Amino acid sequence: MISLRDEILQKVRDYYNLYHKKSKDFTKGDRINYAGRIYDENEIVNLVDSALDFWLTASKYAREFENKLAKYLGVNYALLVNSGSSANLLAFSTLTSPLLKDRAIKRGDEIITLAAGFPTTISPIVQFGAIPVFVDITLESANIDTTMIKQAISPKTKAIFIAHTLGNPFDLKAIKEICDKYNLWLIEDNCDALGAKYDGKFTGTFGDIGTSSFYPAHHITMGEGGAIYTNNPLLKKIALSIRDWGRDCYCEGGKDNTCGARFSQMQGNLPFGYDHKYIYSHFGYNLKATEMQASIGVAQLDKLDFFIQKRQENHKYLYQSLSKFNDIFILPQATPNSQPSWFGFLITLKDGVNFSRNEIVEFLESKNIQTRNLFGGNMLLHPAFDSLKEGIDYKVVGDLKNTNKIMKDSFWVGVYPGISNIEIEYIRDVIDDFMGGGNKQNLNLATFFNPSLTRLVA
Repeated sequence: MISLRDEILQKVRDYYNLYHKKSKDFTKGDRINYAGRIYDENEIVNLVDSALDFWLTASKYAREFENKLAKYLGVNYALLVNSGSSANLLAFSTLTSPLLKDRAIKRGDEIITLAAGFPTTISPIVQFGAIPVFVDITLESANIDTTMIKQAISPKTKAIFIAHTLGNPFDLKAIKEICDKYNLWLIEDNCDALGAKYDGKFTGTFGDIGTSSFYPAHHITMGEGGAIYTNNPLLKKIALSIRDWGRDCYCEGGKDNTCGARFSQMQGNLPFGYDHKYIYSHFGYNLKATEMQASIGVAQLDKLDFFIQKRQENHKYLYQSLSKFNDIFILPQATPNSQPSWFGFLITLKDGVNFSRNEIVEFLESKNIQTRNLFGGNMLLHPAFDSLKEGIDYKVVGDLKNTNKIMKDSFWVGVYPGISNIEIEYIRDVIDDFMGGGNKQNLNLATFFNPSLTRLVA
């Protein structure tokens, strides 16, 4: 006999097929987004299933997601949080714990990072009172120029905190050698690179802590969400405390006295036997995700291999389609010994071209091709830095020449799994039109449309 719950979930599947499932051939004039959600009935069924339990905060789906993510990446521990930005905050805050003794990051310590990127890699450093030290990038990879790192190291350097730009791994061999030599922590901001590999191993798992984002534009989504992962049991213990208000207790939600000593401990200057559920060993936050978010993530993880493969295929096809413009553009190059899990396709104008980045971007946007700059470009030039003083609040190594060029001359377009070959061809033809034409082709929609790929959200 079918249960009421089963009946509800079957109706949800029916609803998805009636109102969510879409399969529409691309025609010229349709919007080509830089990113989008790809999902099927499983995400919606999980979401409704979690809603029927009405637990709301993290529970069984959250534990399942953490276990599946850790197993996928081959790490010991994964902790779910409410965003990739929170993941970066938690990762950095973990390394400030007094439990790390002499290796703990303290105010005034220096952290090597990049100005070319997203602000929330930098924000935790500044907000804590540490000193970000900015190093330049290479143009082909948009990742850190490893030849400049040694110039950035001082007796106060405690960590390197950088991202794998647009899914392209940075040179982990060189970075790890530096970290090992100088006893530095490494935080891998893996938010744009889930599924990328270096030397056959997933990025985010080389450093002391890796971070992910599950915002709708990223490799998998749960709406808002993120995670940190590590193999270090002490870092996991600290991160769990800071994520959950800073408490010393490690009981799961809805459970009491897991340690068996809830009322028989002496900590700090508190009275003996003070309730362990309300003892705080760190200055923490509430960064947990909800059960409903986690339920979506569980279904998304099952699609991750396909998502990665499709991103790689789209990037390769777009590279081939635009390679005839090599005299005009610097096209993205994968880091040696890596398998990127591309987040986007970065295009940089070569010096001396007779048009600006804004001109080509505005043309693409007018043709319904969505574009993005490389996030903040040079973060030091944003209003957030107006109140900070170089040499006191932050340091710069060199002149950040390549960072400034990417800020001025770079943009990127999407390669997410919802983009079909015909759309890549359209992007190429629109760029061809901008250059003055002469190489346009009449596209055969039937030839390029891939019927096995359903774009579920425009």
